[in-house]
Amino acid sequence: MKNIICDIDGVLMHDNKLIPGSEKFIARVLEQGNPLVVLTNNPAQTGKDLQNRLASAGYPLIPEECFYSSAMATAAFLKQQAGTTGAKAYVIGEGALTHELYNAGFTITDINPDFVIVGETKTFNWDMIHKAARFVANGARFIATNPDTHGPNYSPGCGALCAPIEVISGRKPFFVGKPSSLIIRSALNHMGAHSEDTVIIGDNMRTDILAGFQSGLETILVLSGVTKPEDIEREPFRPNHVFRCAGEIDIV
Repeated sequence: MKNIICDIDGVLMHDNKLIPGSEKFIARVLEQGNPLVVLTNNPAQTGKDLQNRLASAGYPLIPEECFYSSAMATAAFLKQQAGTTGAKAYVIGEGALTHELYNAGFTITDINPDFVIVGETKTFNWDMIHKAARFVANGARFIATNPDTHGPNYSPGCGALCAPIEVISGRKPFFVGKPSSLIIRSALNHMGAHSEDTVIIGDNMRTDILAGFQSGLETILVLSGVTKPEDIEREPFRPNHVFRCAGEIDIV
C-alpha cells in the first residue's frame, strides 16, 4: 500500500470549490487506510483551517494531522538549524506561520533577529520591507516558506514579497516549499514514510512533480490545474503517470 502526498489547489480544489471526483478519490484513500499527507505550499492556514476548508467543500473529514504546510516544514527546518537553544525571528506572514514558529521555540521579535522569515500575507507594507532588508543586510538568515510568485487571480505570493527584500539587501532567500526536496523530506518525516514507498500527486510540473522527482518519489500529474498536456513536453523530466483528474487515479 502506497504512502500518498497530495497537493490541494489544482488537485482537490479550485479556490474553495472541490474538483468533481476528487472527493471520491479521498474517500477511497481514507477507506483503504493509505498513509496520507495533504500538502500545500501556502503557509497561511493551520491544519485545522485546512481541514475545515476541505470539509466545507464536501470532502469526507480528513484527520487534522494529515495536513502539512510550508509553514510547518519551515518551522521544522529552522528548529533543526537553531538547535536546542532557541532563536529570534522577524516574521512577515499570517498567524499560522507565527504559530508554528512559536511551537518550535522561536521568539518573534523585531530586535536583532537571527532569522528573517517570509510567508504569504495580505498586510505587507513599507515598514516590513525596510526592517527585513536591514536585518538581512546585517546578517540575519533569510528564509522563505515557498517560492510561489502569485496565487489565484494574481494575488502576490511569497516569492513576490521576498523580491524587494532581496533587491535591497543583495541576498537571496532560502526557499523551503516545493519544488525544494526539503519540504518533501519533511512531509515524509511527518508521516513516518520512505520515498521508495510514496507517491506524490500534483497539478504542476515545475513544483509538485519536480519536487517528487528530485526526492525519488513516484509521481502522478493531474491535468485539472496548472499544467496542460502540451506543457509536459517542455520539461526535461516526465511524471510516472498522468490523469485528467484525481477522480480517475486508480493505482494507489
